[in-house]
Amino acid sequence: MSRNLSVNVEFLTRVEGHGHIVVDVAEGVLKTCQLQIVEAPRFFEAMLQGRSIFEAQHITSRICGICACGHSLASIQAAEAAIGFGPSEQTTKLRKLLLHMENLDSHVLHIYMLAAPDLLGVKSFMGLMKDHADAVRRALRMKKTCNDVCDILVGRHVHPISCVVGGFTKLPGKKELEAMHALLLQVREDLAPTVELASSLKFPEFDRDTEYVGLVSDDGEYPLLCGDVGSSDGVRRAKEDYRAITNEYLLPHSSAKHARLSRSSYMVGSLARFNLNYDKLHPKAKGVAEAIGLKPLCTNPFLNTAAQLVECAHCTEEAIAIVEDLLHSGVDAAEEVIVGVNENHSIPVQAGSGVGAVEVPRGILFHDYQVDEQGIITEANCIIPTGQNLQNIEDDMHKLVPELLDKSDEEITLALEMLVRAYDPCISCSTHFLEVDIVR
Repeated sequence: MSRNLSVNVEFLTRVEGHGHIVVDVAEGVLKTCQLQIVEAPRFFEAMLQGRSIFEAQHITSRICGICACGHSLASIQAAEAAIGFGPSEQTTKLRKLLLHMENLDSHVLHIYMLAAPDLLGVKSFMGLMKDHADAVRRALRMKKTCNDVCDILVGRHVHPISCVVGGFTKLPGKKELEAMHALLLQVREDLAPTVELASSLKFPEFDRDTEYVGLVSDDGEYPLLCGDVGSSDGVRRAKEDYRAITNEYLLPHSSAKHARLSRSSYMVGSLARFNLNYDKLHPKAKGVAEAIGLKPLCTNPFLNTAAQLVECAHCTEEAIAIVEDLLHSGVDAAEEVIVGVNENHSIPVQAGSGVGAVEVPRGILFHDYQVDEQGIITEANCIIPTGQNLQNIEDDMHKLVPELLDKSDEEITLALEMLVRAYDPCISCSTHFLEVDIVR
């Protein structure tokens, strides 16, 4: 098709951050296809320099209001690795519980509030009230439940308080565990109609083979908190080698760094984890995948939302199992971390370096700290999942646009918006992401 077309969509909602998509097709030939990121740098690494490792998790949780717990966990993991501290089994269980709640909360937000309006033909989440009021109430109830569990576990979900280097400053007792258990059973109940709704949705048909990157492990656990870094192209490295995985580089049209591994780009997030670790999913999560027709290896990026729903089931069941285990065995209150005048909290400090690698909702998150003998951070590096996805989104656009040239302007625009939203990008804490300019 040789006709020219110019489409300009400003301030796309239901994503976080600011950017600009430029697509230039002249006489049917794709000339330019860029995802331009125009966010100003936020300099969190510089903020960490000169600060104690015991402060870092509180500072880095401010990077994101959605992934606050994930940043805290990655920060804590990096700090503990730098000083040679190993968390207890109980602490690890509670951290896994926290991470499950973070992923569940964010996935519910994306599935219902950010992606569902496109799939149900309305302009916003509020537009669902007319014909899908029950779904709206269910989504809000599920999000509140996740927040309530986090409130009990770490004081609050946004910018958690009690999850620190060494463990937790407040541990849940029997009543708190019972309260969390009751809340999680409600989430389990709400997942059934969520799956039913998702199985009725029609996702765009599109495929592009790419490399998928995420945590991998040799045990039977679906790796979210611990493991090596692996890819669908057979790469496997320790998390300390993350720079050789991400290979960050700059482009003139983006203030955010791009990443690549074995190919021009790779994908992180729920779909990547699903493709890499499907066999380790909870049986009920596999049942959800079967119900919505999702199978590995899936190469349709629009189905990242479907993979998020599969992970919702997995995180719910694993969280219930952790709470039930703690109810059975009891919580050792002696492990509670006492924060006093002594800044090191009785945890021995030494100079060193450490890397944290945690699977947060949008993919694998890296924190890397250099620490001196007093536990002061001298250098820091953070690599965010969305930055790793940017080049892959752009490569998807390169393939998608020529396949849409026989569509109307509105259909092309919506498809590009949906593609970006499918990645659930988190470029900043703002509420708008991009403009779309298509010149054909």
